[in-house]
Amino acid sequence: MKKVYANWAEYFPEENIGAVYWEEFARRAEMAGATVLRVDTLAQARQKIRDEIKSVSAKKIVIANQALTPLIKHTAKSRGIALITDPAGIRQQADTADIGIAAVEFGIAETGSVCEDALAIEERLVTTLPPLCILLLNSNHIVSDVATAFDILAQVFRQGYISFLTGPSRTSDIERVLTIGVHGPSRLLIIGINHTECPEEEESYGR
Repeated sequence: MKKVYANWAEYFPEENIGAVYWEEFARRAEMAGATVLRVDTLAQARQKIRDEIKSVSAKKIVIANQALTPLIKHTAKSRGIALITDPAGIRQQADTADIGIAAVEFGIAETGSVCEDALAIEERLVTTLPPLCILLLNSNHIVSDVATAFDILAQVFRQGYISFLTGPSRTSDIERVLTIGVHGPSRLLIIGINHTECPEEEESYGR
């Protein structure tokens, strides 16, 4: 998958970042309409994703970052869910998927936003077209404010595409009536993971 930068953490500051900002981040993200969960391990994140799959009776899921595929590979197979991970498939089917799953680089406590390295168009489609977007985030990668976020961008970004995502899609263009989910997901779930070890094959954890 194409990225603006391979390892954003190399440019994270020593100060103004860390799990100490998680509570503020979660509070502001929830104020913007997102659902925020925090777990210790990827195995626990996997269970939360399974719960969401079951709750929406998902039939099709798109994932641009193939490193995340083991999180739901076995669940999708056992439930007969179409799991779309190849770029061509995502471009063709993201608009009819029930869930999009992606990883983001860091969160911003000041606004409750997350920063997505969205150079790959498939990544953008996964986070903007399905009605439910699930984002995975290292809970230690929370910066204090927007200024710190742009300090990081100044070191990393040369060209490409960066997205800041804040809550589900919303608009008040028509008669100033707030409508959720018109231009993007109607639900945004952010799962913060304390320990982001590489996911093992899901078969190791059963269903």
